Amino acid sequence: MSTPRPTSAPGQPGPSDRPDRDPDDLTVAPDGRPAREQPAWRREFPIDWSADEYVSRRAMMRFMTLTSAAFVAGQAWLAVSTAVKGAEPAVARRAIARVDELAIGGVRVFQYPEGSPPRLLIRLDATRFVAYDQACTHLSCPVVPEPKVGKLHCPCHHGWFDIETGRPLAGPPRRPLPRVRLAVEDGVVYATGIDPAGVA
Repeated sequence: MSTPRPTSAPGQPGPSDRPDRDPDDLTVAPDGRPAREQPAWRREFPIDWSADEYVSRRAMMRFMTLTSAAFVAGQAWLAVSTAVKGAEPAVARRAIARVDELAIGGVRVFQYPEGSPPRLLIRLDATRFVAYDQACTHLSCPVVPEPKVGKLHCPCHHGWFDIETGRPLAGPPRRPLPRVRLAVEDGVVYATGIDPAGVA
């Protein structure tokens, strides 16, 4: 008398349908339906470890498309944020010092606008003044004016800037010092605006 073959409940895979694999590698879906009848979310996140490791061509193309889009969006954001940061907001005109308060080669530390990092007003000669951000464009150490040699010096890493233009001359700095626009009227030196780093 032959032994009857075991049967499975409707919808359940029988013994002959199941590959000879480690039980931990294959798990039947909770509802017992075959994979093709499972909802999309379950197919996207399979409980079969082998299926989980499989990456279809469509999935790979979707991944590459999303990655490329994210890269392009990131580059666009970087370009826009750099442009926004580079454009200093308009600030009101402000008196910094009287002409007769500074001797030739004299320096005054001031804030413009109020509450901003320190800036330097330097008198070059009888009629010319320049003003710069005091922070070095390398790592923001304070620069020291040396009018006798026509330079500004950053003692932290020995960077040098031209005192008349703010352009880097030597050392690590690669960008000019941010420059404050000036106007001299009726014996008073006024700050009228700011040129960001990179403009000299």
